[in-house]
Amino acid sequence: MADTNASQTRTAPSDASGSNSQGRTIISDTVVSKIAGIATREVSGVHDLGGGAARAVGALRERIPGGRVNQSQGVGVEVGETQAAIDIDIVAEYGIAIADLATDIRRNVISSVERMTGLDVVEVNVTVHDVYLDEGGDDAPTEAPRVQ
Repeated sequence: MADTNASQTRTAPSDASGSNSQGRTIISDTVVSKIAGIATREVSGVHDLGGGAARAVGALRERIPGGRVNQSQGVGVEVGETQAAIDIDIVAEYGIAIADLATDIRRNVISSVERMTGLDVVEVNVTVHDVYLDEGGDDAPTEAPRVQ
């Protein structure tokens, strides 16, 4: 599923026809994508969202003054009249059980999207692109040289 969240909109299921006597509610694909992205980031063990190219573009965007985190990065959605299917690309933290992580992501995404939109989430596909190893970076204490 492509990561393009075009400005497609779908009617939220207020009732079976998608409207009620007071009007219609329309939910954009982008809204579902953002909800799913935020719900995924809430799960412990998720280091980042997106594949390599998406993460690189996201890192550049965050460095631009006034730039914001793209909450729907790494999330693709298909939204129908009453249902949604979601694809999520992640980087997991090292040491986390990936099968358990995927289950937790599914549970949190389904709960959040269904509660906030009223859509029935029929599937959440999780793709793990990488495992993040915290190598200490610049904050790690430098070791004394072995030879002087």
